[in-house]
Amino acid sequence: MENKRLKLVYITPSLYIAGGVERVLTLKANYLADHYNYDVTIVLTDGGDKPFFYPLSDKVRVVQLNIGFEELWKLSFLRKIPVYLRKQREYRRKLTACLMELHPDVTVSLLRREINFLCHIGDGSKKVGELHVNRANYRNFEAADSNWVKRLFARYWMRSLVEKLRRLDRFVVLTHEDAEAWPELDNLEVIPDPLSFRPDTVSRLTEKRVIAVGRYVYQKGFDLLLQAWANVEKKCPDWQLDVYGAGNREPYERQMQQLGIDSLRCRLNGPVDNIQSEYLKSSLMVFSSRFEGFGMVLVEAMACGLPVVSFACPCGPKDIVSDGIDGLLVTPGNTDQLASAIIQMISDEGRRREMAIRAIEKSRMFDLPTLAERWKKLFESL
Repeated sequence: MENKRLKLVYITPSLYIAGGVERVLTLKANYLADHYNYDVTIVLTDGGDKPFFYPLSDKVRVVQLNIGFEELWKLSFLRKIPVYLRKQREYRRKLTACLMELHPDVTVSLLRREINFLCHIGDGSKKVGELHVNRANYRNFEAADSNWVKRLFARYWMRSLVEKLRRLDRFVVLTHEDAEAWPELDNLEVIPDPLSFRPDTVSRLTEKRVIAVGRYVYQKGFDLLLQAWANVEKKCPDWQLDVYGAGNREPYERQMQQLGIDSLRCRLNGPVDNIQSEYLKSSLMVFSSRFEGFGMVLVEAMACGLPVVSFACPCGPKDIVSDGIDGLLVTPGNTDQLASAIIQMISDEGRRREMAIRAIEKSRMFDLPTLAERWKKLFESL
């Protein structure tokens, strides 16, 4: 392999969205092309000529198939079926032609619609799948938005998916916890997502401020965090909580009023361009998610020198945080435990500083060069 420039193709829907998958893919593709001189191509199905959100290396090529699966977002469940089938046939035809022309050594699917047929394309490449959520929440059908047709479809879909994943040369998940959720598979590998930055400095832990980061959605559990904070602010009146993220804050603002939370000491902020600077102005990170694929904000905060308090939710925190060493893990959804753990950390500055030092060390496991070596080893072993 040393004498041959490895040719790699990634397949994903689009790169114009400011999402975690898009950021991680861009980081990896850039690094593999720039540092290992891999021949890297990213194949897209959607987004047209919209500009990429994250900067892409000049060495990385992009092929746009223009399938337009985003059209499905506007259709009802039943109307989706014929449109999906037509687009899927077009996708299979175009992707087959693309891979036969590119003739890569390894093709990496981010496990979207191409998983249905990828292993049947005879381009000679090894096929790898990458999953960026946990099994329980992959293509999750919300109970509140479900009916017997959707439930039946979901069960059939998962059985069918497992059969397709078995055919891959490797199936990569982000956490050891999630790897245990796929007992049917023997082609598993665990490689976490890489940290997107390594800060030049770390928090001095002098600000009496707790930070939380994520979108204002059910998954992130900010309603649970606010329930906990209502108890914390009574015991720690000189500390404040700042939440940063995109999305609709109104339900959480109403909840604050109902709980009698002081809006001067608990602020629900929108997204910021430089979240790193906000970590550095904080002394503790709180993570209240109900579920995750990984939990990159935990690693970011730890890299900035923050100890963390987190629900031990599936999947991510238990792979990232060592309970009692670089942070505290509490029972998922238990707001009393969450409040108690936050108060413990606020009250014990010495422990907070010890955990911060260990958190910085732990975060180095997730540096891009370290994880890129693991991807390189995987690709070249194939």
